[in-house]
Amino acid sequence: MFGLGRAYWIILAALGGLVGLLALDRALPPPLPSADAVSAAVRDRHGEVLRAFPVEEGRWRLAADLDRIDPDFLDALLAYEDERFHQHWGVDFPALVRASRDSLAAGRIVSGGSTITMQLARLIEPRERTLGAKLIQMARALQLEIRLSKTEILELYLTLAPYGGNLEGVRAASWAYFGREPDDLTIDQIAMLIALPQSPEARRPDRQPERAVRARGRVLERLASVGLASPQAAADAAGDPAPMRRPFPADAWHAADAIRRAAPDMREPVSTLDRSLQLMLEDSLADELADTDETVQFAAMIIETETRAVRAMAGSASRARPGGWIDLTDRPRSPGSTLKPFIYGMAFDDGLAAPGTRIADLPRRFAGYQPDNFDRSFRGDVTVAEALQHSLNIPAVTTLDGVGARRFNAALGFAGANPLRPRQAGQDDGLAVALGGAGLTLRQIGVLYAALADGGEARPLAWQETARDDFAPVGSFRLLSAESADEIVRVLRRAPHPGGRMPALLARGAPDIAFKTGTSYGFRDAWAAGIVGGYTLVVWTGRADGAPREGVTGRAAALPVLFRLADGVSQLAPRGDMGVDRQAEPPEETPQTLADFRADAAPHILFPPDGAEVWSDRAGRGFILAAQAPGPVRWFADGETVSENALGEPVWIPPGPGFYAVSAVDEAGRTSEVRVRVRGAGQGAN
Repeated sequence: MFGLGRAYWIILAALGGLVGLLALDRALPPPLPSADAVSAAVRDRHGEVLRAFPVEEGRWRLAADLDRIDPDFLDALLAYEDERFHQHWGVDFPALVRASRDSLAAGRIVSGGSTITMQLARLIEPRERTLGAKLIQMARALQLEIRLSKTEILELYLTLAPYGGNLEGVRAASWAYFGREPDDLTIDQIAMLIALPQSPEARRPDRQPERAVRARGRVLERLASVGLASPQAAADAAGDPAPMRRPFPADAWHAADAIRRAAPDMREPVSTLDRSLQLMLEDSLADELADTDETVQFAAMIIETETRAVRAMAGSASRARPGGWIDLTDRPRSPGSTLKPFIYGMAFDDGLAAPGTRIADLPRRFAGYQPDNFDRSFRGDVTVAEALQHSLNIPAVTTLDGVGARRFNAALGFAGANPLRPRQAGQDDGLAVALGGAGLTLRQIGVLYAALADGGEARPLAWQETARDDFAPVGSFRLLSAESADEIVRVLRRAPHPGGRMPALLARGAPDIAFKTGTSYGFRDAWAAGIVGGYTLVVWTGRADGAPREGVTGRAAALPVLFRLADGVSQLAPRGDMGVDRQAEPPEETPQTLADFRADAAPHILFPPDGAEVWSDRAGRGFILAAQAPGPVRWFADGETVSENALGEPVWIPPGPGFYAVSAVDEAGRTSEVRVRVRGAGQGAN
């Protein structure tokens, strides 16, 4: 009975002690780092790191993944640091006894006998190296083994291990010293990565290269002794110089930052960016800087049309120039003439015009708005295709007046490109948007031109890689019909090419580009947008502060860059036929009903202009009136009919000085009126 009672109390005490330990474990859990305590890294579509982001105090700490680390490194690490890692429960007591015996025999500390789990405990809860601290590390190691798997412990250790300076973790060290991921390492690289955490500051290769080389040599000798490296390879590697510190990946600076902010919960999001296209884009923009003033910036995007995947994006050409830290693809700027293709496309859909429709390029006033051509000259009757190819302003505004400015602006908004109009705008009822009188971002221009290239269907841009079958048109908007969009693209392909550039029709294998340029008022923004093969390209250049660049146009400054990017895309990522379709059928003849543009507008009075003062040097002096209208008009002055001369010209003879209302009425009864003042001899200019 006595024996049974004693056993009972022993079992009860053991259970009580276990409960106490569990309660203590719950009350004092190990301070595991949070998931967001590691550096974010944005990858390209193929998994290559584009840009990494430091954590607090500028530290580089990339999360370790055993599946992406060289297995030879893992084997060498365990053989050198903790050969019984997979057998013990956080504390290797035989190793501690052996380390104590060796240290006593040598009269100094030879090794600490700490397991990787104990080293991890010291990393997450740093303490001075005392016997008490060692005991706490052992307790923490047991807690870690209870909570985490061996894989998780090893990954966390390889994430937090110090490598000198602001480097933490094997991946950060591999990038800093070898410029790559630790997925395929040489024997000398393995030895260096094992040696550094033991004394990270004293062995920093960039500051203490001789010590680093000696420490690496000792690791190589140990690896050779246990059969993980051949003696000859270890001897050869021991003589290699210490590696130099390299910069961390910093490609796609603005795009990577936008992707990271859009996916804050993802540690390493896989973007739609393509590193080869991204580097080509960045290099192309950087090459342009040598020929420009130091205040000039460039921004550009390459979009895969079918998927709307952003394959390359640069928010600026150089962060060393003013505005270089700003993502200029996301700042509203005046789009110049880049919206004209969509005005004509909507006119095609409405049955107002076709590419061969004749339209007048003559001075015209629209209520309080009177546009002018860029070169301040007028060409009379031109076709819509010619007006678009040569970017004539008057025909574009006339067409927008027929389409409806408010409707056009609303359609752009539904497509994802809502024009930002200045507060003082209003008199033109939105017609100024045809010439760039509204703010759009480069990204929005990309959305519109990708829609033009994809049969008129607008969809949002894609920034994160998805499965190929996940291209459902979620949030799509039919901006133009497929027929009208294709017709506009054909017209843009026949636009005059920049100087020194041979048309694709004459150049074998050259990419066939449909393009449009734009120049904002005051030469503040220069644009070029194009469609080549399966890609949509947009280029902007100007000053980040919006200051003008006198005489710099989209055709001169942005279009050459667009063509160089098109060449780069055709070489690096051909998708579809990049060359001109020489078998394409010629455009259909313009129907007779669309031979002339009719926008249901009243006659436009050319003379006398509204508000003008005319001089009558004698009594009975007549003035020949003129108006732009699709047919004959009748003239009235203060309600009285104006008669015609023998040539059929309306001649108005004012009865004397004074103010008059002159009106013109077309066959449909539409009326326009101007008010003029007639001055006679002897009258002063009051």
